[in-house]
Amino acid sequence: MQELYSEAKISIKTSEYLNLPNVHFYNWCYQRYGLNRGTFNTIEDWLYNHGIINVLSRRIYLLAFLNYLEEKGIKKGSTKYLKFGQGGLARKFDDFLNNLEENSLRKH
Repeated sequence: MQELYSEAKISIKTSEYLNLPNVHFYNWCYQRYGLNRGTFNTIEDWLYNHGIINVLSRRIYLLAFLNYLEEKGIKKGSTKYLKFGQGGLARKFDDFLNNLEENSLRKH
């Protein structure tokens, strides 16, 4: 999980939202992406368990994952929250990690 998408990397790393208090960062993610609290916590937990210990780094990866979902056409529609279906969040997270690894391998 070394590199993020090159075009999104700079803007994500300099996002003004990264240093917000946790509740404000979550609220921004909810408003911007339709991310509910449970999904937010699940993604944070997965990132932590994948070795992203630093909170700022986890937020960068979380935003990269949400941008990845948007690129794949997963957006909040007429509903209040993002919808994944049963097991869909885990599949998309695995796809995201695989995509990061492939991009990292191509650069080396």
